[in-house]
Amino acid sequence: MESVAIFVDVQNVYYTTRQAFGQRFDYNALWAHLSEQFQIDIARAYAISSSDPKQRQFHHILRGIGFDVQLKPFIQRSDGSAKGDWDVGLALDVYEFASDVDRVILVSGDGDFQVLVERIQQRFGTKVSVVGVRSLTAKHLIEAADDYIEIEHSLLIGN
Repeated sequence: MESVAIFVDVQNVYYTTRQAFGQRFDYNALWAHLSEQFQIDIARAYAISSSDPKQRQFHHILRGIGFDVQLKPFIQRSDGSAKGDWDVGLALDVYEFASDVDRVILVSGDGDFQVLVERIQQRFGTKVSVVGVRSLTAKHLIEAADDYIEIEHSLLIGN
């Protein structure tokens, strides 16, 4: 079995599955699907910390599944804008661990990760799978990946 490192952009997955399907992503189903095919060596989920009990419970559920949950505070600026983005931290971790596994599985449709995907393929020869909602995943990210796993109803809660 190929060894893999899974990196989940929690905010991206939440908003894209909600927009496309009006449902929530099933992290247990993802884990079951991937663990049938791969040896999971690293699994990280990048989320925004919250004092909301439901969000804290969600983070505990992710940990129970097997994810190392990375939390960053949500920053509300004085001008009313907000920041709660993990892109740089996620990218650094992917780059750091890419040479330790056969394949990186990136769960995000964010086109900003295209350069990261291409760089780890070239630098380390590591394969990359992208997981996302097809209609909301950047086309150039899909094209850069070695393969693409579409989020469909089987990866949503209640299906």
